[in-house]
Order: sequence, then structure tokens, then C-alpha cells
Amino acid sequence: MSRNSKAKRDQRKKRQPKRPFLRLNRDQQVVNHAVMIDEEQRVVAAIGQQDGGEWLLSIGGQTMGNADNPVPMLAMLKHLAGLQEKEGKKVEVQYSEQLQQMIDDLAADEGKTSEEYLAMLVSEFEDTGAAEDEEEGENADAPAAAEGEDAPPASKDA
Repeated sequence: MSRNSKAKRDQRKKRQPKRPFLRLNRDQQVVNHAVMIDEEQRVVAAIGQQDGGEWLLSIGGQTMGNADNPVPMLAMLKHLAGLQEKEGKKVEVQYSEQLQQMIDDLAADEGKTSEEYLAMLVSEFEDTGAAEDEEEGENADAPAAAEGEDAPPASKDA
């Protein structure tokens, strides 16, 4: 080996174009099929399909979950949009024709229209939220009652 081989190799490396870092799962692309857009036209949440397989739910730029069926995630987005509108914020949920076709197929299996089917799924989220609110209300009263039972009786000498 020559004395200049390292110097030549270093020069050759400097002349080569810069390569981007190789990232894990770089080839996996996510295609959005549903988006929740706020009044400033920013995407707040999205449902995407990764390489034609797994469905991902992303809220605020972070992946929150995945599933084989995106329709319940869409119902959750619609429920969240309803909550935002109750607070006075304008949001819109848009979804792809492929997702609409999935809803149509599932609704036909149930003997409903796609709007009725989606409304039924959204109402399940509303029922779940109401049940959790009731449980929180019951649990909030329980510690107060427990405190009253555990309190020592007032002394008769006072």
C-alpha cells in the first residue's frame, strides 16, 4: 500500500455527493384517507394507510394508534369534530372515496345507509363519554362520604 492511499481515499470521499441518512422503514409510505381540518386549514388529525396494509391514526402529528379497520377511527374523528363544534371551533372532516366505500359496504351488511351507520358509531363514542362522566361523578361523591364515616365522633365534653 502506498503512503498516499489514505489521502487519495479521503479526497475521493469529499468529491462524492452527500448521501442522506438511511432511516428505518424509509420505504413505507402513509397515504391519508381522512383528515380533520381546523378553521385555519391546518390538519389536526388524520387517518392514513401504510403501504396498503395497516391503518394509522395521527393526532397533532403523533401516531396514536393503528387498526385493521379504519371506520371506528373515522367515527372517533367525527365525534371529536362534534366536540370541537360544541366549543365553538369550526372543524371539518374529509375522507376518501375508498373509505366511503368501506363505510357503504359495512352499512349495507347492517341494512342501513352509510350516514345512519356512521351516526350509530359516533353515538357509541358519545354514550361511552356520558358513562365515564357518570362514573367520575359517582366517584367524586364516594370520597366525601367515606371521609364522613371515618371521621372520629365529636367528643361529648365539648
